[in-house]
Amino acid sequence: MPTKKIITIEEVKPKKEVKPKGEIKPKKEVKPKKEVKPKKEVKPEKEVKPKKEVKPEKVTKPVKEIKAASRIKEEDLAELQCIADAILDKKGNFVCSLDLSSIGTAICDHFVICNADSRPQVMAIADNVEEMMYKKFKRKVLRMQGKENAFWIIIDYGNIVVHVFQTEYRQFYRIEDLWADAGKTFYHE
Repeated sequence: MPTKKIITIEEVKPKKEVKPKGEIKPKKEVKPKKEVKPKKEVKPEKEVKPKKEVKPEKVTKPVKEIKAASRIKEEDLAELQCIADAILDKKGNFVCSLDLSSIGTAICDHFVICNADSRPQVMAIADNVEEMMYKKFKRKVLRMQGKENAFWIIIDYGNIVVHVFQTEYRQFYRIEDLWADAGKTFYHE
């Protein structure tokens, strides 16, 4: 069996004492810098007078823009009437349009909202609106959603969005109440 060497306490070398590398010396006092004396004061040769305030002039639209805006408004009204007539031809109920042009956050200028009692009637109204707008104004639908289930069909013409609801869904979503600030126009036969 190998023998083990026993180490006594005296044989163990003591560890070296750790001395701080240097003593912490107090910081030297900082002497204030000499004050800089300003040189001679520079005066302008001429007195500077304050400029007169310029009031902005009233911005008015040129006559061409006003005529273009009124023409667009007339076209919108004719398209709204065409859509309302197409809805009423297929016996749509409670047809109204909301004028959203005065509301800055609206995504279009007008909503046309109506409802019908059955899925086939909702489909017939949507198809008739699409057909009449193309016949009279050569306007194609930009986007259409909801034809697959016919609970709520949305027809997007850019400046006009048509909502064709089943009656129960119109009562549930109440779009007219969401856009209560908009001007309403009701259409009857």
